Amino acid sequence: MARSQGEVPLMAGITGKDAVLTDYAAALATDAPKGRSLTQDALRRLYANKAAVASIFILAAIVLIAFIGPFFLPWKLDEIDWSAIRKPPDFSKGHYFGTDQNGRDMLARTLQGTQMSLIVAFVATFVSVVIGIVYGAIAGYFGGRIDTIMMRFVDIMYALPYILFVIILVVMFGRNPILLFVGIGCLEWLTMARIVRGQTLSLKEREFVEAARAGGAKPFTIIMRHIVPNLTGPVVIYATLTIPEIIITESFLSYLGLGVQEPLTSLGTLISFGAPVVEQLPWMLFSPAIFLVLMLLCLSYLGDGLRDALDPKDR
Repeated sequence: MARSQGEVPLMAGITGKDAVLTDYAAALATDAPKGRSLTQDALRRLYANKAAVASIFILAAIVLIAFIGPFFLPWKLDEIDWSAIRKPPDFSKGHYFGTDQNGRDMLARTLQGTQMSLIVAFVATFVSVVIGIVYGAIAGYFGGRIDTIMMRFVDIMYALPYILFVIILVVMFGRNPILLFVGIGCLEWLTMARIVRGQTLSLKEREFVEAARAGGAKPFTIIMRHIVPNLTGPVVIYATLTIPEIIITESFLSYLGLGVQEPLTSLGTLISFGAPVVEQLPWMLFSPAIFLVLMLLCLSYLGDGLRDALDPKDR
């Protein structure tokens, strides 16, 4: 078939006008800005929060110093310097935070106490998160009488004195710190269960859950595969805010003599030793107290930053 003079030779079936439109669409697709995922948006909002970013770096520095620093100190945790008992900071002898009543280096003990407080916080938070997610998701998904019974149990636990359970745990577990940490986590899941239950009540009516239910998926499969993964935002936010609460709880228990015991130590134990002698040996109180306050402030700012990043509508 003969071509007219104004028609450009193209691929079979495409005229010159169609080719121009095709090239224009390709150019638009090439120049169009790439979209961002929800994770990228959350990270962008988190990076814009200067307090949260600074808290991340400070917390990372504290963790590195607490776990790596003791290997580079001239004095060990339980090593006694008989020539420097109850002495203030002395850089010439390597006692950068001074010594306690027994001649032990306060910097080494402060770093070991920071280690213990961080371990307590993360172990107890992990236990409370796991229990709270499972308990709250089951109560929210099944609803009805099951939900009523399970949440009334939570209300009863809220009404009972917390310190009473801690004393019972100490009597049951003795001075085993790991079991005590797990026990604290087993008492910190109540608020997490309420949060997860409320989120599950709304998620179970969503289309993807209805589709899974119509496809024959079992209830526990739906909970673990479809509901729990969609709880990441609220869980991460509350877990970050739970860590400082558990650190305070552990410090309070250690201050009362119910927490970590010698030869181990924690920030709360060090503060309990330094408080009675603060007028004579102020460095024994100030060094662990500064580490404790700094960690709590950074964790609080980080929790607020994660809340704003993962749920901007709640700001």
